[in-house]
Amino acid sequence: MQPHEPADNTSGIPSNPASPAQANDYCRQKAGPPGSALYYALLQLPPSQRDAAYAAHAFCQEIADIHAAVHDPGVAHAKLDWWRQELARLFSGAPAHPVSRALAPVVQARDLARATFDAVLHGAEMDLAQMRYLDFAGLSHYCDAAGGAPAVLASHVYGFDDPQTPTVAHALGHAITLGRRITDAGVDARAGYVYFPINELQQFGVTAADLQNGKYSPAFVDLMKFQHARARQAITEAAAAIPAPDRRRQKPLLALAALQLALMDEVAASDYQVLHQRIDLTPLRKFWRAWRAR
Repeated sequence: MQPHEPADNTSGIPSNPASPAQANDYCRQKAGPPGSALYYALLQLPPSQRDAAYAAHAFCQEIADIHAAVHDPGVAHAKLDWWRQELARLFSGAPAHPVSRALAPVVQARDLARATFDAVLHGAEMDLAQMRYLDFAGLSHYCDAAGGAPAVLASHVYGFDDPQTPTVAHALGHAITLGRRITDAGVDARAGYVYFPINELQQFGVTAADLQNGKYSPAFVDLMKFQHARARQAITEAAAAIPAPDRRRQKPLLALAALQLALMDEVAASDYQVLHQRIDLTPLRKFWRAWRAR
């Protein structure tokens, strides 16, 4: 066990310190294994930039996985606390986790701020504290934390010239996360999370229990069409707003947006049959949509 590792190994640190190559490989497997959406999105980067991007995305994935993988709130909060301490170690030059080791040269090269990483932790805190949202304002705040903050971090790693790019990346990350609530509705519900606002469920005559019990109905389809239209508009507008000078460097984020739109359309083609199954795109379609993203 490493000196800074929690007693129950909740950090997921391998038993031996990772070499730079091992740390980079860990990040690739954690964030974007072959066949995943991120794998195809990051193919849009020059090979020399991919390790840095994988490190940033792996950090976000480590944090996002806390609420999904840990069912004991006490352990989940301990993991978050451990990562706060690990960020302190990262910025003081003594990281312990393979992801932090891979991030260390990226933080220095890109002059990344600690606050950018802290914002990602806030999204995980919201998931631990709240499983329902009363209205769209509450859901929107969650999407800012869970999607916007990681996109800002990624935008800094990809690089930009226009100072507005991180702000627009935040809006696009927010919108992609809003879209994932549609494609992951069944997975979320089975884990106890219902992200659709309560007042909108009431508006369409659908209950949280309907989602958790996999109950399909015309009312459910109408609810999903409403969610789909709003998310599609948000993704399309945010993607179009990425400043022209940075669109090539921000292509991975644009690819993730294109892949989310394609997946939402696939879900719609199934009449939103996502409560009992996970719908995905084929690897070939992922490759093609990511490559075409501009």
